[in-house]
Amino acid sequence: MTAPDPVRAGKALRGAAAAVLLLEGIAVLFVPRAIAQTDAGLTGPRLTILLVLAAVLILASGIQRRPRGLEIATVLQVPLLLTGLIDSAMWFVGGVFVLIWLYLLQVRKDLLGSPFREPAAPAD
Repeated sequence: MTAPDPVRAGKALRGAAAAVLLLEGIAVLFVPRAIAQTDAGLTGPRLTILLVLAAVLILASGIQRRPRGLEIATVLQVPLLLTGLIDSAMWFVGGVFVLIWLYLLQVRKDLLGSPFREPAAPAD
């Protein structure tokens, strides 16, 4: 199945990708509060890693209209999932976001024919 207007569908899917990345960044910002209450505690390097990851995810949401924005965001799913090494609850949260991301790529593939290629403008 392909979208009747692939350009419009591509824009909508880029907007959905940006929204998912923004939510991921916000979710990562909640992790330091959870870590601070554990026995290991919140150390400087852990806080730095989490804040940098949250900032990169939020910035990546802003570049989704760029040609390589989707590839960059897909690569960022790996460090998001690896935050489970810092706090075990993030294995679940990161896993849910990765599944959402994979679903978004599948919908994009179904509607546009490829999960990463930009849609071609319809010939008039």
